Amino acid sequence: MTEQELMGNRHDYDVVIVGGGAAGLSAALTLGRVRRSVLVVDSGQPRNAPAEHMHGFLSRDGMPPGSLLERGRHEVAAYGVTVVTGAAVSASGKPDDFTVVLGDERRVRARRLLVTTGGVDELPDVEGLAARWGRDVVHCPYCHGWEVRDERIGVLATGPMSVHQALLFRQLSDDVTLLPHTAPAPAGEEAEQLAARGIAVVPGEVTALEVTADRLTGVRLTTGQVVPVGALAVASYLRPRAELLAPLGLKPEPHPSGMGEYIPADANGLTAVPGVWAAGNVTDLSANVIASTAAGARAGAMINADLIAAEARAAVSGRRQPFSHEAEARNAERVLGTRGHGLATRQE
Repeated sequence: MTEQELMGNRHDYDVVIVGGGAAGLSAALTLGRVRRSVLVVDSGQPRNAPAEHMHGFLSRDGMPPGSLLERGRHEVAAYGVTVVTGAAVSASGKPDDFTVVLGDERRVRARRLLVTTGGVDELPDVEGLAARWGRDVVHCPYCHGWEVRDERIGVLATGPMSVHQALLFRQLSDDVTLLPHTAPAPAGEEAEQLAARGIAVVPGEVTALEVTADRLTGVRLTTGQVVPVGALAVASYLRPRAELLAPLGLKPEPHPSGMGEYIPADANGLTAVPGVWAAGNVTDLSANVIASTAAGARAGAMINADLIAAEARAAVSGRRQPFSHEAEARNAERVLGTRGHGLATRQE
């Protein structure tokens, strides 16, 4: 079914996937290949949109993130998956009867629901920082560390993992400086680790980035001091895009790492609400593109297994009780379709 055919109508699917990033499209591919009817609702706001390239994805290292998603949409379409552009504003119901309301008030029904909406990176309020996010302001040594290797790397403290982040980036450069910013300077064992690895600590609140010829050259402190850096590592606070789940009773919770919030789910992506799965950054703050892809594929397989189990139970029940009310209703629908009592429905 095309997006145009969906317009203005209500349609039923085995699975509705909210979020068309790596996790969502991977799940759609898995489900489409086992002949499930799947709708993907994508707002077009992937978390990694500011990055020019993605890394750490075997055979796709260096590919622009948008190119991966474009290829993914083309692949899932070959298996009958429908992808629509738009927001999903709410979800309600129960297994076999979920309703997802889209931003333009279209409604779709799903037997199962998968949320892969990712998250929003909240950054420190430092002048010039947001504009360079994904360029020379980075957060993950595995995603962007190679690109800033051997630079003067500053690490802006934003939470409890900042010392760990500084130690990670020390693997990539001999010149790493931790900037405690508004936090106290590290003490005890952490201070000893930094000193042993030759990581300088420069106290003072950071107020702005210094940029010359479109290149980061330093960070300015409230004292006026400029600390020279060619790259700045910043751990954002990640908030999941999960507002649509509130009617189901699913709300974000603080992550144990202190790095943000998430929708808790088990290893297969199943949330606390039966029939609702989550994959990617909405539930795993540290997942990069390849990890999100894998999580989506696993969630898709688990959803299919759940549907198969439900279908088998229904088939067994029907076999044991061939003349039950439910079985008779199914048989009537199969035989009569839109007709009642053997009479064709009047056509207007």
